[in-house]
Amino acid sequence: MRTVVLGLALGSIALLSGCAGYTWGTSVPEEYRTVAVPVFENLTEVSEMGPTITQYTLREFQREGSFKVVRPDDAAIEVQGVIRKMTRLGIAYDRARGMRASEYRYEILVDVTFVDRRKGKVLLERKGLQGETTFLTQNDLLTGQKNAAARIAQDLARQIVNEALALPLKGDGKGTGAVEGVQK
Repeated sequence: MRTVVLGLALGSIALLSGCAGYTWGTSVPEEYRTVAVPVFENLTEVSEMGPTITQYTLREFQREGSFKVVRPDDAAIEVQGVIRKMTRLGIAYDRARGMRASEYRYEILVDVTFVDRRKGKVLLERKGLQGETTFLTQNDLLTGQKNAAARIAQDLARQIVNEALALPLKGDGKGTGAVEGVQK
């Protein structure tokens, strides 16, 4: 019994010492914790994708919690997005219905730019973020595509927020890590 208690105590100490360097909270400097996300520019034929991806991105920033979503004039960082390409490709076919596609792969490519609003400098340009999923038509292509678009928007939003969390920001007031010479 004594050996078990001693083993548990030593195991607990080893486990807790491994967590000693971990901190709760965010590594984003205080002066960069405000973000604005204007509606993404949409270069595709599906008009509602700009507002949809923007909405999911705003939700993801709020859910993650490191940034406060504010108006563009009050933001330290602005996230600018361009929906560049959407593709829908049939990947499974129903022979009984004349080789009609019954399952599709749906992909959306987005370019995202993070701008330091105070200095007007680009912090990061991220080309070609890709969201993808598959969906079954179940004889209703538009509903299947709409449901898939929401899943893709959520996936892209997670990627965008992860990119924001990894921005090269310095909280010492001596710089942002912005790409020099690039203006908004």
